[in-house]
Amino acid sequence: MANPRPRNGYEGEMEYNDAYDNNEKVSDDVEVGRAEPRSSAGSKEKEDPFGDESNSEVKYRTMAWWQAGMIMIAETVSLGILSLPSVLAEIGIVPGVILILGLGIIATYTGYVIGQFKLRYPHVHNMADAGEVMLGPIGREIFGAAQMMFLVFVMGSHILTFSIMFNTVTNHGTCSIVFGFVAMLLSLICTLPRTLLNVSYMAIASFISIIAAVLITMIGVGVERPGDGKVDVTVQSNLSKGFLATTNIVFAYAGHVAFFSFISELKSPETYPKALFLLQGVDVSMYLIVAVVTYRYAGTDVKSPALSSTSPLVRKIAYGIAIPTILVAGVINGHVAAKYIYVRLFRGTDRMSKKSWSSFGMWALIVVILWTIAWIIAEAIPVFNDLLGLISALFASWFTYGLSGVFWLYMNRGLYFSNKRKMALTVVNSIIFCMGAAICGLGLYASGKAIHEDSKSSNGSFSCADNTKSAA
Repeated sequence: MANPRPRNGYEGEMEYNDAYDNNEKVSDDVEVGRAEPRSSAGSKEKEDPFGDESNSEVKYRTMAWWQAGMIMIAETVSLGILSLPSVLAEIGIVPGVILILGLGIIATYTGYVIGQFKLRYPHVHNMADAGEVMLGPIGREIFGAAQMMFLVFVMGSHILTFSIMFNTVTNHGTCSIVFGFVAMLLSLICTLPRTLLNVSYMAIASFISIIAAVLITMIGVGVERPGDGKVDVTVQSNLSKGFLATTNIVFAYAGHVAFFSFISELKSPETYPKALFLLQGVDVSMYLIVAVVTYRYAGTDVKSPALSSTSPLVRKIAYGIAIPTILVAGVINGHVAAKYIYVRLFRGTDRMSKKSWSSFGMWALIVVILWTIAWIIAEAIPVFNDLLGLISALFASWFTYGLSGVFWLYMNRGLYFSNKRKMALTVVNSIIFCMGAAICGLGLYASGKAIHEDSKSSNGSFSCADNTKSAA
């Protein structure tokens, strides 16, 4: 009986054969502690969320690794990068750089573990499926609800950012609700393609857009030098302010919630690490360069986002160029949210692979409903940004950090102390789990305090008032 073996050098991608029932080792990082039932040859739909696509009219598993990498960059790196210089001003340049680099390295590892989990359980398409693997139907519902809530709030945040951008460019040319509605319509239209391959072309435009926007911001700050030029190595701060600043770094890496969906639409899932390393190489480098350069020239009074530290003209130019990244980042999250519902409703049927009006109509209906909900939430909640921080603390802390520790511990249950390397990895992943719990707890405290303080000065629900001061 053949042993399960890694292929193509990627730990975690294994042959799933009958030896799997003998609890044998399958990789250096991931081993089997208990027998896992293998899907029968006739249950391909269980092994893969899109089933056999050989005769499909709509094919989903079509992305090359670099296209997945571009989507991951577009989803993760948006205008939030311009909040990082203020983090250095709040906690000091040395702690800030250490946190950006350290949290980026950890996010790379946790993203890698997600890839291992996906290859161990090929039918996993989203966090809900992962929850079902570990906790059964209850886990599916809990993880699914958390993923959907987080994604819809992120969609709402991009609607809000889009309306702030238009208010800035037009000097509050009309009611903010109108700008928000325009953002919803554009996002809805761009989410209509059913495959991530089509979205990946928009992601390329998003990448060019964010690169241009941050370059204009850095050049503008460097030329105008709006600050005092002072750079603090470390800064004394209280827990609430210090952790609120730190969460900007934590959530700058909060794209992991969608990674299962991205891997599911790769031509070759074993190439996922290339996409992950492309993402992490780009975002860690950009975060460090933008944060340090902008802080160096804007000084301790740098605003968040850093665009607010530039002249009105530079601010308008940068916001205008950033339109694609503001739009596409929200579209990707909207696509993942809609695909979760679509796959859950029609998994194992031929409806997903058909080009019929009924198939596309159901997809379009899901997209319309989700973007409408996101728009209502963004407009109806006066302290939306603070509430987004609360939701992010509650869920993103787990999706990006804590849950990856749980995934590894689940895959290696029963083998934690089988050798020295395994013991070391057990400690590492236990620490990552505790780290997620700590970020969640402290983030809830800091966000709750911010909601209490800001609720009295908000504009109110469905307000036409200028919301440029809402930029975070």
